[in-house]
Amino acid sequence: MAKSRNRISGITVRGFKSICTEQHLDIRPLTILAGANSSGKSSFMQPLLLLKQTLESPGDPGALLLDGPNVRFTMASQVLSHVPGREQCKEFAVKIELLENQSLEVVFVKEAGKGFELGRMVSRYGHDGFVITPGMGREDIDKLIPKSWKGVLASLQKKGGTKFRYEVRRERCFFVFELVSPDESRWGPGYVPEGLSLGPMFVPYVRETIHLPGLRGTPSRTYPKTAGGPDFQGTFEPYVASVIASWQANGGKLQSESLGKALETMGLTWKVKASLVHDTEVELKVGRLPHSKRGGAHDLVSIADVGFGVSQSLPVVVALLAAKPGQLVYLEQPEIHLHPLAQRRLAVILKDAVNRGVIAVVETHSALLLREVQTLIAKKELHKEDVALHWFRRDEHGETTVKTAKLDDNGAYGDWPEDFDKTELEAAREYLDTVEAKGAGK
Repeated sequence: MAKSRNRISGITVRGFKSICTEQHLDIRPLTILAGANSSGKSSFMQPLLLLKQTLESPGDPGALLLDGPNVRFTMASQVLSHVPGREQCKEFAVKIELLENQSLEVVFVKEAGKGFELGRMVSRYGHDGFVITPGMGREDIDKLIPKSWKGVLASLQKKGGTKFRYEVRRERCFFVFELVSPDESRWGPGYVPEGLSLGPMFVPYVRETIHLPGLRGTPSRTYPKTAGGPDFQGTFEPYVASVIASWQANGGKLQSESLGKALETMGLTWKVKASLVHDTEVELKVGRLPHSKRGGAHDLVSIADVGFGVSQSLPVVVALLAAKPGQLVYLEQPEIHLHPLAQRRLAVILKDAVNRGVIAVVETHSALLLREVQTLIAKKELHKEDVALHWFRRDEHGETTVKTAKLDDNGAYGDWPEDFDKTELEAAREYLDTVEAKGAGK
């Protein structure tokens, strides 16, 4: 795998929907979330998406924007865990870990008539941990300031002849520490101990998350012109046509060729062409045949006139190609509308992205995709250390639990979840038994 910069390496959630008891996900370059419907796969990623849409909202929406482009809730009670026989949780927490031994946990508390307020933030920087709460008094803040920084503060006060102070305030979904002078001038991270200034440091990792939902809409003859990156607010699918147009207009030959090659590998098409219809709309045309042939460069049709497999897979491939090393791409059911062979070859597309340094979190129901990942590990085309497989299930009380599989050098990881190979084998056995019994009755 290509060396990547610091990145999200783990997510921990508790008190959110069916995830009542704290559960943790190790985020590897290829992280696969598998399990039955309503087992909690999407729910686990939704706290991260709530943070994303809150940070991207124009103006200050409060501690959390519940109803946004990535996740939609109308009431705080819909977010919080409620297990029968127990009182509903009054708070939920999400912790994000980075590769370089840094973590940030934010706890959101339900407030009557206000949705959620930011209750506390726990930051960890190396071996140092800090608990930050709203309205912290000067004495409590003073306990958090390392001795070395107190000397810096004292020298500032001596030099300026004025009394500086530290304050805590909420900035959307994080707390920020600031050095404040009597005239209310404020200084950020450079004037604050590193462990206390983690909130702003985590913002880019959350905001740059690329989210491609499972429902990706029907293909259109034209698409509204949007930004071509590198930032993608909300969900990713509205940007696809403009990203391709940007590649083709600005010399992005490598991305364009990689896009065609990936789609051809999946047996869908070999070429995609984006053209400006006018200043506000982009048209997407694709090769009518799955492979190129002489004269095929002009054998293009609107994406609206080909099978759903192309229009549903195109955003997946473009998202993986548009992502930078270390950037997290969350794909919900990338195998939708794909032929079994294309599902297998999707694993190769994911492998190529991982080897470029992209972080792909894939929610899937495809046993074929999982099996192909195993094969790539066995072939040593994908390192086992770069793959995390998480099985989701709900217990008899409806609580989500997560089991993480440990892979060996052949990509083997023990039992499959019950809704994968076991179900397919049972269906095949029942069919064969029925045919055999029918034959015996003749």
